[in-house]
Amino acid sequence: MSGSDPEFVPDDVIPHQHLPPLEYRDMPEAIPWKAMIGPSIILAGLSLGSGEFMLWPHITYKAGFVFFWACLLGVLTQFFLNMEIERYTLVTGESVITGFSRLSKHWAWIMLICNIVPMAWPGWASGAATTLSWLLYGAQEVVVDGEIQYQAAHANWFAIAGLILVGIVLTSGPVVYNTVEKIQTFLVALIMVAVVLLAFLLVKPYAISEMLAGAVKFGEMPPPSADLAFVSLLGALAFAGAGGTLNLGQSNYIKDKGYGMGKYIGRITSPITGQTEASPEVGYHFKHTDDNLARWKQWWRAANIEHFLSFFVTCLLCLALLSLISYSIFYDAGGALKPGMDKFGKDMNFIWGEATTLGTMEGGQMLKVAFLIMGTAILLTTELGVLDVISRISADIVKVNYLRDNENWSVSKLYFLFLWGEIALGVTILMTPGFAKPLFLIKISAALQGGVMFVYSILLLWMNNKVLSRSLSMSPLRFVAIIWSCAFFGYFSFMVMKMEVMPILFEIIS
Repeated sequence: MSGSDPEFVPDDVIPHQHLPPLEYRDMPEAIPWKAMIGPSIILAGLSLGSGEFMLWPHITYKAGFVFFWACLLGVLTQFFLNMEIERYTLVTGESVITGFSRLSKHWAWIMLICNIVPMAWPGWASGAATTLSWLLYGAQEVVVDGEIQYQAAHANWFAIAGLILVGIVLTSGPVVYNTVEKIQTFLVALIMVAVVLLAFLLVKPYAISEMLAGAVKFGEMPPPSADLAFVSLLGALAFAGAGGTLNLGQSNYIKDKGYGMGKYIGRITSPITGQTEASPEVGYHFKHTDDNLARWKQWWRAANIEHFLSFFVTCLLCLALLSLISYSIFYDAGGALKPGMDKFGKDMNFIWGEATTLGTMEGGQMLKVAFLIMGTAILLTTELGVLDVISRISADIVKVNYLRDNENWSVSKLYFLFLWGEIALGVTILMTPGFAKPLFLIKISAALQGGVMFVYSILLLWMNNKVLSRSLSMSPLRFVAIIWSCAFFGYFSFMVMKMEVMPILFEIIS
């Protein structure tokens, strides 16, 4: 090509299938890793309300630290997964799902379903509503079907109000990413301080010893007496970190932040308060000159440092401390549940158990209030992040693959269509009898996301080794890590199908 005509990337470098080919542009100058802080903090904030505050402390309550080795492996696996998600976007400026769609057009609708269905369950809004109700009205102990439950007054209405509040917050900010980053950065910092202070007051030395022992018991599973189904374990593994398509959202966040080739892509803005930014439907690639490759290596190194410190360290610290708090509250030095603590095993009861135990300490009423406020903030901001990721990914898929030439539907308009559509779906689920159970909803979402992670681990393995050139592809260590991710999530997804899903199907058929 000559003159000012764009020079396209050959199909044997990065295939384009039904999508337009990428154009060549130079890799932008790298920035220091400290200036890259933001997207990984958002991802860490998402993990706070799923695995860290709910699922892993619940497993600790039910089974101690016998399964904690899997928690550590889950967080480490997600670090490597997230960096492979980042790799493709740093190289092209496109979301990683657009990359999947370049392999086959069918991945677009498959990933759209995988994004919407597992994350539609508003467990975080329901959980935030429950802790808020306990904060305002206390809990009423009732017996339902022979099991103790701690009822939360008006929780459903609080949950619906929470969903609407999240929608208003995301709609009102001129640039959606900036709104999410500011909220999550502030709250993650605040929550980290609160968790460290609570751990200082509550964690016992014997709890630390038990956690360290459980961390090295590789392969050991919770006993049947713990009453933890495989679906619960898969859900906890998927949310040992962010989980599922939430991890894929990292790709969209660094694109909106303008990292790597994402510098050339526009951002999602509010249709009410923002100014529309030009956003090409596909990304770019760079020629493998010495300068471009040097800048790529600088971006890659800075991205790894930022994600390790902002995501991996934050998640691991919070998971460990919140699990230690749970163990110290419910267990004695002999490894047995303390007297009277066995009644908190249903749904979110264990969180009320933690709160009431704090209330019995010196100055405990203040601690109890602070704990419930912290829980409400964690869960509601997680719902905010979840709705943002679902809408962001869905809008990107639909615009790039189906409405690329439609000038009436920008990515921003599609984002807000999906956002309020998901809120309407969440309200419908909450109003359906029998579904307004926070931990139940989160377990459904998490278990489905475990299967999604198995699928996209395989896709990442292929794309970042077979599509990207050797100078940009995975190192042997990272290749092994993603192979492990396929095996890790594949095994637990298979066990859920075998032990949870198939028996139900056979029962229906018979």
